[in-house]
Amino acid sequence: MLVTSRETKRWVIPKGNIGGGLTAHRAAAEEAEEEAGVVGAVCPTPLGSFRYRKRRRNGAQLMVDVEVFPLAVTRELDDWKEKGQRERRWFNLHDAANAVEEQDLRDLIRSFGASEFKAAARRITPLDVVTTKSGINTMFGWFQRLLPRQGNFFDLFEAHVKTVVAGADALNRLLHNGDNRADHIREVIERENDADEIIREILHLVRKTFLTPFDRSAIISLVSSMDNAIDEMQAAVAAIDLYEMRDFEQEMKDIVSIIVDSTRVLAEAMPLLRDVARNGKRLHELTERLVRMEGHADSIHAEGLKQAYRKYGPGEPMGFIVRREIFNHLERIVDALEDVANEIDGIVIDHS
Repeated sequence: MLVTSRETKRWVIPKGNIGGGLTAHRAAAEEAEEEAGVVGAVCPTPLGSFRYRKRRRNGAQLMVDVEVFPLAVTRELDDWKEKGQRERRWFNLHDAANAVEEQDLRDLIRSFGASEFKAAARRITPLDVVTTKSGINTMFGWFQRLLPRQGNFFDLFEAHVKTVVAGADALNRLLHNGDNRADHIREVIERENDADEIIREILHLVRKTFLTPFDRSAIISLVSSMDNAIDEMQAAVAAIDLYEMRDFEQEMKDIVSIIVDSTRVLAEAMPLLRDVARNGKRLHELTERLVRMEGHADSIHAEGLKQAYRKYGPGEPMGFIVRREIFNHLERIVDALEDVANEIDGIVIDHS
């Protein structure tokens, strides 16, 4: 989504100055709501930065550095602060890159979805047919009968990562929006059950398939690390349900936002495994970003624990113990996603 600037009416991303003691990513989310009327989970790890020359009211034109953060939009407001001052519009990535003037910003937008991923995503698979008609939440046994008899591991990899993405989205809704709490918890559990069905199909194929795209150990390690991520999502919502938590620390929300963006990166990476030799460079870029986000999540986790101890530790130890458990589940989700990145890197090294 791009918006027009107030004076020149050129297409830009929502942006502004950091104020009020906010962190950079929270300030970015506030600007998105004020300028574009969109709300969602903002990832604390920036995509990158760009520089442009900004005209001041006193006539000076000074260089400004802008950090760019991905925001997964969950709601578009009908009314917002600068509605009458700007136009907002959704673009595809190609048109958005061409619409902005700053070359560095163009490159950032283009990097959000590589051409290799677009080419892979255009391939129609049995999974796409079923997903289109019945949604990701369908019983995966339905499409298993449609797969080639000799087995297609790539379809199953991509099916599994879709359950991980959907689980992350449900977890995000649970922490960021208190409405329909039980539904969000239930969805994460259902997504984990879907993932288990896919794991069973993959293991069955590994046993009966003589020639595989990668060696058996690489396949099992890859899907096991993905499965660990959604298993931890289920463990997190189970703990939230058990302790009847309804209020979440900002650091918890920030880690979940990293989880959402990490699963988006994985959803781009998985189709690229269909041609590792051609897509090795892009796969390495994506896994490098996953590793960077995991490091950022570790820092947020440590700060969140420190703040929770200061607030609950001395006088309400049970409150701290509960929050420490939730924090640890969230950290393990990010760790599992980093493990997926490491498995992909190993495949790239072996086969590119």
